[in-house]
Parts: sequence; structure tokens; C-alpha cells
Amino acid sequence: MKVISMLLALAALLVGSLAALSPVSAHNQTAASAAPNEVSPGTRFLVRLEDTLATKDLKGGDAFTARTIVPISSADGTTLREGAEIRGHVDKVFPANKAGRARLWLTFDDIRTPGGWIPLVAMVDDVPGVHSIHVDYNREGEIEMSADKRQDALQAAAAAALVGAAPGVLKRDKRDAAMGAAIGAVTAYMAAASLGQELTIEKNTKLELILERSLFFRRT
Repeated sequence: MKVISMLLALAALLVGSLAALSPVSAHNQTAASAAPNEVSPGTRFLVRLEDTLATKDLKGGDAFTARTIVPISSADGTTLREGAEIRGHVDKVFPANKAGRARLWLTFDDIRTPGGWIPLVAMVDDVPGVHSIHVDYNREGEIEMSADKRQDALQAAAAAALVGAAPGVLKRDKRDAAMGAAIGAVTAYMAAASLGQELTIEKNTKLELILERSLFFRRT
């Protein structure tokens, strides 16, 4: 029995050791397989818009520019200094007057390096410091007004429904109570949610991008 117990303990120790080593080995293998001039997918970096983007004026295909505000380094330490120009265009735009809620998608086309323009495949991941704007990475980087206003609108609508229904309740008129509640709720919801409010991303706004494909610096 002692021998069996010792063998089981040894097996458990080996399994634990392999589990602890596996992540390190995978990480090292990934790093080793990266090309020297490669910036890996998943890399995040900040850029600053050079144009104002407003859904009331934009249409699909409209061009815009941005500039990096942090250095970007490849696997071998080659570094693209901040200030590199990025060209992009509006992929899709839904103004509030058509969709009721303004939405915007941006595509980044290429980035200027000392070796020339190279393709850039990236997506907006966040708009740091701007709490009125929300980015949904899981919906292809959809940019929209923050959802907080919709929560406020629901609360306002519920309160307004009670107030609107009060006169009809006092008169014991179910129809007046229902109509008053409906009108009050709709009016309050639209006011609180700012339905029809267009989305504007001002010039100089910072965007956090995430690489979806490797970026390869050209060797000069």
C-alpha cells in the first residue's frame, strides 16, 4: 500500500509540474515563432483623431486620419515613434434620425512608417475618458452613445407613467389613467434617452485600437 501511495503522490507531482510548465512553454514558443519585424495581433495602442466624426454628416466611405500617440514596437525591438499617420475610412454609419440611435463603424486602412505605407488591420476597442460613448468590440467595434442614458430613460418613464396615470386614478377612469400613463412614459423616455441625438467624436479624441492582424515593419 505504501508503494502505491508513493506512486500516486509522484504521479500527482509530475502532473502538477507539467501543468505549471505548459503556459510558459506555449508563451516561449509563440514569441520564438514571431517574425523579427512583426507586431503581434492583440497589441493595443492609442491614437488621436485628426478629424471630427459626426453621424449627422458622415456617410460610408468618408476618409479620416489619426496619429499614434504611443510608440509601437516589433518583436526585434524596432520601434515606430509616436506621431505616425494612420489613414482610415467610415465603414458604416447609422444616423439617429434613421435608426433612432446613432451608430458608427470605422475601418483603418494603413499606417505610415519610415519604410513607407503598410496595411493596418485594427479595430476600435475603447474611447478612453469619454463616458458618453460606448464601444462594443463583439459587434465589430460598434461605436454608439453610452447605454447609461437608456437606463435613466426607463426609470424616468416608470416614474412619469405613475404621475400621468394619477388624474385618471383619482377619477376612477381606467381609460384616462391608461392614456395618461402611456403619454407620460413615452414623453419622459424620449427626453431622457435623447432619442435622435447624433453621435459626435471630436477632433483630438483618443481611441484605443487593437490589432486584428500582424503588422510587419518593412526593413530599410
